[in-house]
Amino acid sequence: MNLVALIDYGSGNVHSAAGALKEAARRADLAIEVTTTADPEIIAKAARVILPGVGHYADCAANLHARPGLVEALESAVLKHKKPFLGICVGMQLLADFGLEDGETRGLGWIHGVVDRIEPGPGHAIPHVGWNELHMPNSHPLLEGLGPAPHAYFTHSYKISPEDPAHVAATTDYGVPFTSAVASGNIFGTQFHPEMSQRVGLQLLANFLQWAP
Repeated sequence: MNLVALIDYGSGNVHSAAGALKEAARRADLAIEVTTTADPEIIAKAARVILPGVGHYADCAANLHARPGLVEALESAVLKHKKPFLGICVGMQLLADFGLEDGETRGLGWIHGVVDRIEPGPGHAIPHVGWNELHMPNSHPLLEGLGPAPHAYFTHSYKISPEDPAHVAATTDYGVPFTSAVASGNIFGTQFHPEMSQRVGLQLLANFLQWAP
């Protein structure tokens, strides 16, 4: 059984994500067990780890650190044992060194860079909400099979800017381009919500459940 640890730290829509994971597994004929948890012992046993996140960067970071042993368990699973990891929305933004929403807040520092406010072109409202296209300059196993001009669902006002362009897995145009997916080794993150992105999102989740970085 492929145990997937969906991290529940009070800052993510874990029920929607869990439902999408189960549907993605069903469509791909995969046997998985999804558990919502912040328990370091369960995370240590999991084969894959997903960190969702919605809302304010500083609140999400505070909630993450407030769970005893959670950050250390994530670092052990992802950085030491190289388990496949997926960060979603603010869960992806927390991979950066720090975020600039209402001051400076330290992130996990797994992908060097900063999270700052979107500065869109004229006529583009903030927050960025709705469907938008993914542009994929580099191939990646999680982006396979998404089809031509794939669209995903976004809802955010901030975006990550990785220091290393090689960590940019996808971009999206909102008057100006921004990073909509990041990748580094066994780590992947999406600014968009796969669990809300219908076929494209389910394909990405199915890819993640089979990913062997």
